[in-house]
Amino acid sequence: MLKSTLILLITAMGTACMGLPGTAKFNQPVYRVIDGRRMTLAELTPILLAQRIIIVGEHHTNIAHHRAQLRVIQALREAGAQVAVGLEMFRNESQADLDRWVDGRLTVSEFEKIYDDNWNYPWQAYRMIFEYAKDHRIPMIGLNVSRRITSQVARKGFQSLSDKQRGKLSGITCRVDEAYMDYIRRAYDAHVHGEMDFTHFCEAQLVWDTVMAINAVDYVEKNPEAIIVILCGAGHAQKRAIPRQIRNRSSFAHVVILPEIPASFTIDTATADVADYLLLVVGGADP
Repeated sequence: MLKSTLILLITAMGTACMGLPGTAKFNQPVYRVIDGRRMTLAELTPILLAQRIIIVGEHHTNIAHHRAQLRVIQALREAGAQVAVGLEMFRNESQADLDRWVDGRLTVSEFEKIYDDNWNYPWQAYRMIFEYAKDHRIPMIGLNVSRRITSQVARKGFQSLSDKQRGKLSGITCRVDEAYMDYIRRAYDAHVHGEMDFTHFCEAQLVWDTVMAINAVDYVEKNPEAIIVILCGAGHAQKRAIPRQIRNRSSFAHVVILPEIPASFTIDTATADVADYLLLVVGGADP
């Protein structure tokens, strides 16, 4: 009993000395997938500080997931990290608008129109994250590719793109292997419908993953002190998606954090080849 008390006291003192967030504010429960250890976000933060890229998944309409994502960003900032937020929700071509938002040069109503042009899900679901970034001058990075590109690939295949359309994908072959197709079938089956060619759909997802990984890697290469937190759908966050493309292009330390989602990712079903940590959020299912 005495030994346990001393360990807890030493841990708390170390956290305070390092400037890490205290347990009272960041008591979000976390599950480490590889060994089943339970911890809090405050205890996870020192591990996150050693990363360059942190991928945090979501269900786009789930407010609890967005609150948990915000806590990760807050914990890093309050621990003194030079944090940036990478966004699936914004195209890279909209970077100037994101910069104007963070700099306080756009009103909420002005920015909301830009947001709606980039993303199909309600502004109110994400507003807390965007406003926190603006309030604390946290860079927000558009990671995505134009919807015109991914729509064309989904309909006609990667080979239908012109050299100009390929942009940052120039020189990259969009090779969809059986393992990736099996992953997409499990992760995105609900999205595949009608007469859409499944191979083309997989190619579109691979383009999506690849462009976001390239833009994230570009950012951390140009900002060697920064940690980028990528916010994206749970399908893109899993290790076979964006993280795989990051590993193909860099040696940057990175981790994958997914929200616990009933019937998808739970402490009973999650495996280390999918995610490193689960955020045990209240309201894990979509409303």
